[in-house]
Amino acid sequence: MAISVSAFARTTGIKRSTETGTKGVYVSVDDLAALEPIARDLTFLRKTPVHRLLAGRHESRIRGRGLSFEELRNYLPGDDIRTIDWRVTARTGKPFVRVYDEEKDRPALVIVDQRINMFFGSRRSLKSVAAAEAAALCAWRVTALGDRVGGLVFNDVAEEALRPHRSREAVIRFSEAISKENKALSATSDMPRTPARLDAVLSKVAAVAQHDHLIIVVSDFDGHSPATRDLLLKMSVANDVICILVYDPFLLELPHQGEMVVSGGALQAELQFSRNTVRDAVDSFARNRGRELLSWQRDMGLPMLAVSAAEEVAPQLRSLLGQLAWRQRRR
Repeated sequence: MAISVSAFARTTGIKRSTETGTKGVYVSVDDLAALEPIARDLTFLRKTPVHRLLAGRHESRIRGRGLSFEELRNYLPGDDIRTIDWRVTARTGKPFVRVYDEEKDRPALVIVDQRINMFFGSRRSLKSVAAAEAAALCAWRVTALGDRVGGLVFNDVAEEALRPHRSREAVIRFSEAISKENKALSATSDMPRTPARLDAVLSKVAAVAQHDHLIIVVSDFDGHSPATRDLLLKMSVANDVICILVYDPFLLELPHQGEMVVSGGALQAELQFSRNTVRDAVDSFARNRGRELLSWQRDMGLPMLAVSAAEEVAPQLRSLLGQLAWRQRRR
């Protein structure tokens, strides 16, 4: 479901950016650079004990012969057959492999969604701005801990990829790419809406990050499909994957009057919120979609962190990552 920003402004009475400035509508490189000190206290833990997800010179899961034994697990397609534990395999009748740790740094890739579906927000900021801020916070944290960071910023028709580097300048270049795509968004844009772009971009990421990367996907996951789930699961086998689900609470707190124009690309329809049937249908759609995405964490063990565009991003990430860290310590 794509929503017309101009119609949304008419429905809620929000002033346009020409009256109040562009804060919350667009983000600048300076805005993203200012997040550097705020990112210092963000904490990501690895899936294995005593490791951090955003940690330079840290222990990294290596599929192969490393320095210290970590665990036994079921054999997965693509595993090196030399890691098979033949005694355990013979005893259980199922193939098991031995997983080892090795000290090494790890490149991080931050994937940022700046499609037209992100150009929407009810208060504080648009989803596109919240996604930009979340991506920058993660990039600054990775750099502060000594790891290489790069990323991929995509819109409805193209993407800009930046190779991982270990420098402050790399984050600035990444911020420039984010700001460029962010400022290209417009309510009057004639750029076609392409939900399938999400899977296309994730396929490219999977081809590059084949093992031992930290992959952070920042998106509203518009256009997600079973293929999206499969791609993320495939990448998480040999990498650490975190999803940051950016949402706006408007669809969960619908007004009892006004109207909104929604579009699936070629067709448009006007929703009358004064009608209970319309309000209930939209509410059901939004909540079911949210539950489906959040279930990926339960079903696949894939961190899915829900961040509201209506609130400050950094405190939300700090809280969500703290909860993630606590759960990982308990394992």
